[in-house]
Amino acid sequence: SLLDPHDFARLSDASDFASLIGQLKHTAYGPYLEGLKDREFTPRRVDLQIKGRLADSYFSVIHMAPEHARPLLKQLYRYFEVENLKAVLRGIVTDPSWERVRDVLFPLGSMSLIPAQAMVESGSVGAAVELLQKTTYYETLSFAMKRYSAEQNLFPLEVALDLYYWRQLWQEAKRLQGQDRDQVLRIVGSLMDMNNLMWVIRYRVYHQLSEEELINYTLPFGFHVSDEDVRAVAAGADLAMVVGRVYPGMPNVSELLEEPRSGLPQLEIQLKRHIMKQCMAAFSGNPFHIGVPLAFLVLSDFEIQDLTVLIEAKSSQMPDEKFQPYLLRSAAL
Repeated sequence: SLLDPHDFARLSDASDFASLIGQLKHTAYGPYLEGLKDREFTPRRVDLQIKGRLADSYFSVIHMAPEHARPLLKQLYRYFEVENLKAVLRGIVTDPSWERVRDVLFPLGSMSLIPAQAMVESGSVGAAVELLQKTTYYETLSFAMKRYSAEQNLFPLEVALDLYYWRQLWQEAKRLQGQDRDQVLRIVGSLMDMNNLMWVIRYRVYHQLSEEELINYTLPFGFHVSDEDVRAVAAGADLAMVVGRVYPGMPNVSELLEEPRSGLPQLEIQLKRHIMKQCMAAFSGNPFHIGVPLAFLVLSDFEIQDLTVLIEAKSSQMPDEKFQPYLLRSAAL
């Protein structure tokens, strides 16, 4: 039920936002737009509505998956809960209005563990964290609160959540056996490698963190990205050399990293396209493994990301040459 090439081409070629919406209504995303009134067809609202399909896909796959694979899929889905949790914390600091925060949260439904509204209305980050005592996030955040209290900066809390999430996901992946394990490690490992590599590069380029902080704020393990790679970047090694070792043959890496502030977004696009190829490989050969539904979920997420690019581009009347380089689908499938 992913968009086929013809559907995606029609969406990309839509002349404006209204035309894009008209095309979307004739795809699998159509039912998620039915309840909107004319005045509600704003880019933000449409983006939120189509994410409902991704949530439904996760719900269906998790409940149809073999019991031994469900913990992994549930943890993968927790990514959106972690992002919601970050959004709640940011909302408390910047604009503690539940109506505003609610409009940016991923629609997790009954699978959400966090009392988002109560947290926003608690009035402070500390009080909000205390409301998480019955969740898996409390210990991680309560420890990071020491740094937050000293600096009044959400960065340590957000980093703690990210590291906790990926450690848990990697543990679930490694618990699997046989072909399930091989398939999952390749897909989840590729996701983790991308995040870890982009973290350490961004921390160095944008935040100028110390070598010790760079190491503390990243994962010391991965699929192809090793602790040695992270430490090399943290110590000031040539970025293109490290990326080239992890992803041999990836084009234009040196050019992109000559000006990392402008080149990093395009590097991330290339890494996501690499992950898409890993997902597509799961559909070849023996289909009786968890890699098939896992790949479908990851590709569904990337499809939403592409649709978000189109929604923003068409609503702002952006020329094709400006947004096309940021589409994953055009070059990968």
